[in-house]
Amino acid sequence: MGKDGSLSVEKYRILIADDEPIERMVVSKAIRNHFGDQMEIWQAVNGREAIELCRDKQCQIALLDISMPGIDGLEAAEIIRRENQNCSIIFLTAYDEFDFAKRAIRVQALDYLLKPGSREELIAVLEEAVAGLRCERRSRPTAVQQEDERQELVKNQVLVNRTRDYIETHYMEDICLQDAAAALHYSDVYFCKFFKQNFEKNFIGYLSELRVEKAKELLRDLTINIKDVSRRVGYHDSGYFTKVFKRITGVTPSEYRSGLTVVPDSGR
Repeated sequence: MGKDGSLSVEKYRILIADDEPIERMVVSKAIRNHFGDQMEIWQAVNGREAIELCRDKQCQIALLDISMPGIDGLEAAEIIRRENQNCSIIFLTAYDEFDFAKRAIRVQALDYLLKPGSREELIAVLEEAVAGLRCERRSRPTAVQQEDERQELVKNQVLVNRTRDYIETHYMEDICLQDAAAALHYSDVYFCKFFKQNFEKNFIGYLSELRVEKAKELLRDLTINIKDVSRRVGYHDSGYFTKVFKRITGVTPSEYRSGLTVVPDSGR
């Protein structure tokens, strides 16, 4: 269940491995149009990347082209299968060769689709893969499901901490959501959604509030002028800094500084 009491959508992690960018784009678009947010899509340009992404992201479905530079799709599939017995492997290839088909059978591939295939054929196979994953998920013992959920929570908290650390380290720079997403190796769309869910505000709102809090600390030092405070917290335009500060606190930086109570140092 979601936080609002609605049914949460089951999400599945899918890998598309193909050295042709147009092919990856076409397949990704077809998947997004049909499955929407139900699929988290990762892309690889060769077999080595496919293995690493499947391992790192624990992909549940792998769409593999056979002809790729370096490690080809069949070699990658053999390694993926050794490491993950439950991954649904689907080959998308222009090669209709018996040898390839035999090796596909050995890695227990779900299907072997020839390019250029139809969108309907691809979606039908993916629906079959998703149905299998749902059955596998329902059949797992409760303790295993609870452990999976615990690991997901831990993984989520790790990303929250990494995000917070990134902003704390770079707030004084000219950063935006895209910079943070790239630094943490996530897509802009996924990271935007993740940020709102976990910080309960958008990236700019969170960054602005943090900068204002840092500015308040600096304003206590009367030797730092307001323009320098502005620059130190990431605003090169002191006028814009003043507007942001007043919107969040209700007063300008000068008014905030004037309202501070200076406590004498009794040790002097």
